Amino acid sequence: MSVLDHGTFSTTHRISDVENMVVPVRNGLRGQKYKPVDYEHLYELAAEEKIASAKIQLKIKKTEQVSKIQKEQMLLKQHQQVWWQEHKRLSENRQKAEAEIKTFLDEGSRKHNFFSEMKDLEHKLSKERDTYHTDTVIPMWQLKESLKFRLSEMQCYLAEESCLKSKFNPVEMLQQIKFVKQQQKAVFEFLILECLALERELEDYKPEALAHSFEEKNGLFLEVPSTLLSLECPYPDLKTLVTIEYQKLASEYWSKLQEIDEQLKALHRNIEWKKEDQWVFQAVINQYPKDLRRRRTLYLDVLQRYLPHKSKHDLVVHEKAWDHYRFIKNQRRVLLLNWAQAREAFLLKAVTTVAEASAAHETEVVLADSRQKQQEICADLKAKVLQWKAQQEEAAKLESAVAARRKEKQDEKERLQKEQEMIRRAQEKEKVKKYWAKKQLKWEEQEKKDLQRLKELRKLMAEQAVKDRERVQFRQALLEKRWLEKKELALQEAREEEEKEKCLEALRQQVAVVAKLDPARAVADTVASKARMGIGTKEEFDLQKPLFKLHTYSEQQIISDPRLRVELALREAGLHKTLYAKEILPKIPPLKLPRRDMESTAFKM
Repeated sequence: MSVLDHGTFSTTHRISDVENMVVPVRNGLRGQKYKPVDYEHLYELAAEEKIASAKIQLKIKKTEQVSKIQKEQMLLKQHQQVWWQEHKRLSENRQKAEAEIKTFLDEGSRKHNFFSEMKDLEHKLSKERDTYHTDTVIPMWQLKESLKFRLSEMQCYLAEESCLKSKFNPVEMLQQIKFVKQQQKAVFEFLILECLALERELEDYKPEALAHSFEEKNGLFLEVPSTLLSLECPYPDLKTLVTIEYQKLASEYWSKLQEIDEQLKALHRNIEWKKEDQWVFQAVINQYPKDLRRRRTLYLDVLQRYLPHKSKHDLVVHEKAWDHYRFIKNQRRVLLLNWAQAREAFLLKAVTTVAEASAAHETEVVLADSRQKQQEICADLKAKVLQWKAQQEEAAKLESAVAARRKEKQDEKERLQKEQEMIRRAQEKEKVKKYWAKKQLKWEEQEKKDLQRLKELRKLMAEQAVKDRERVQFRQALLEKRWLEKKELALQEAREEEEKEKCLEALRQQVAVVAKLDPARAVADTVASKARMGIGTKEEFDLQKPLFKLHTYSEQQIISDPRLRVELALREAGLHKTLYAKEILPKIPPLKLPRRDMESTAFKM
């Protein structure tokens, strides 16, 4: 099929192909290329495949089960971390609250007898708690330890039946356990009844407390504060206006608060959960902080564990309703804070306004009384002002005379300072001239010394150059001598090799093999034809075998050189081009020192 006809199917064929297809049909199933079907073998293969498939399916189920268990363990670890943090926070809050209550009771017991009675009640309750622990908890622990000890004895002496019968009576032990269970059950029932009685008593007091709180709120909003009523204002209309404005502001906030309370009541009525379920929901959500990762997934998982009778849809719906309830609750809290701020600001503004009005009224009264006095005072003040003006003119004249004298004295002082400064500068110039003369003499002496040293160095360099030329000539002569020796040695080896080849050729002529006539070999299969038929080929072929053998250094040998490692460390630190690197790199010895015969001796003569 060519490149241009990928989408077509060629139906062209030759006559020889048809003949090849007809031959097997004529021969039938008894031909050499066809064999009867072995159904038993096929059934065995199918059974093996089914068993293998069942094993694979079992492995998949086990993997899914292990993955589910690991996921569950991971969730439990995350829950455990949150629970430990919540336990730590609650323990700290409990200790803090107990410390505050104890401090409050200690401070209040000095003033009122009620607090001392509370401390006595606390002491009595602690005694009752200790008594309950001694009578109920300690016997259970003792019974548990006794059962553990006797079970260990049973395991040790399991073969000795007579000994067990004498030491251990199971019926008596079961009666003792049953008696302890009944006792614990009676204690728990008594505590539950007492707890329910306390809860009912608290529920009875709740409506009264709510009614008082409602009355207090109503009074807080609509009742005019005593601060406004006790204000003393000279203008009655202003006081009435302030009271009306306060009532208007309070009625606005009160209407908003009632709307929010109605919304909260409606949401509370729509929530059809039991109190216990609602308490569990709130406690679980409060355990998980808002900045925790996957917070919603974690608390939904815990809620499904604690409330198995609630579906996930019910939990999500209740969560949305609870978020809405908390949002409105937060709005209510913000409204109360705003009302407190607005009330305080209004009271402050009202007090300020009344104070300003009172001050204005007093000012008007005082002005009417003080006009007459002002006219009398003005005449006295005019005479005093004229007298003060004359005194000021005289004082100004005296001050101008004193200032003129001070200016003359200051000018004389500045003139003397300038003369002294000129004398000092002349002295400093003379010192500078002497210093530069000494400096010039030192420079000339140093220049003479440098020229003398340069002359000596040039002489030494000329002598060294002569020596270097002699060394180079000696090295060239030595190299030429070695080259001639090598050349003679190579010629001698060539002559020996030629003679050796002649001897070998003569020996080959003596032992040469004469091929015989072999017609069968001419018509036999070649190695290539056998390879196409699969005869003599290797069953496995090493694809990883390298094409060529490498004779070089390995990576480990290169990296083991300390010079390379030091250079890489300097390069990473950015110090490979500094003077420090140029100084230390030639001094680092290699891992293997060079041979002695590789060392140069040309410059050591």
